[in-house]
Amino acid sequence: MVYLPPGYEEQPWRHFSVLYLHDGQNLFDGATAFVPGQDWHVGQSADAVISRGEAEPLIIVGIYNTGKARIREYTPTRVPKLGGGRADRYAKFLIEELKPFIDSGYRTLSGPQHTGMGGSSLGGLVSLYLGLRMPHIFGRLAALSPSVWWNQRIMLRFAASADVHPRPRLWLDIGTREGPRIVQDVEQFRDILLRKGWQYDQDLHYERVEGAEHNEAAWALRVEPFLRFLFPAR
Repeated sequence: MVYLPPGYEEQPWRHFSVLYLHDGQNLFDGATAFVPGQDWHVGQSADAVISRGEAEPLIIVGIYNTGKARIREYTPTRVPKLGGGRADRYAKFLIEELKPFIDSGYRTLSGPQHTGMGGSSLGGLVSLYLGLRMPHIFGRLAALSPSVWWNQRIMLRFAASADVHPRPRLWLDIGTREGPRIVQDVEQFRDILLRKGWQYDQDLHYERVEGAEHNEAAWALRVEPFLRFLFPAR
């Protein structure tokens, strides 16, 4: 699914930033969502912030997950019983197949400052992993309720040791009703980023969302804010 911003057809000379979002089934249409009727309303939210001049017009690409193989695609390491560990292969698909396809078929701006990636839960995990591993490609990251608990919090160790340059602009959030340890884990991850040089509300926005649960309805409410932060109107 590809969202085109207001003005795309009317301004054939203009090129646009691109945001790639995982779990595409859940983004635009309640009929395809994991929980029927519950989607992120990405199209309406993007239209709203762009029309109000709060975010730059951008192209949004919703990448469908593969159902049962989702855990494999969205995790950097393999875990006994849960499986996983194919995120690098998924990255190869994104970079060698999907991104060239989008760049050839649509009027896109190039460079990491114009290329974002995002997702929630395991989609947030893979966005962080690939974004910190390939900041020369993805310079805008949205990690909503990311599953940094995966494989004994290996993502925290990865972030602490990664040489990330240039630093991506990063939106990070977590709801307080998502599980007993999850807020603590995500805030540990945030603190690692701060130690590595990210700065609050310059290139890092962190939000602890009081009362928010781990579901599409909660994430839908964060679409407008993360678009404003990652792609502010120029």
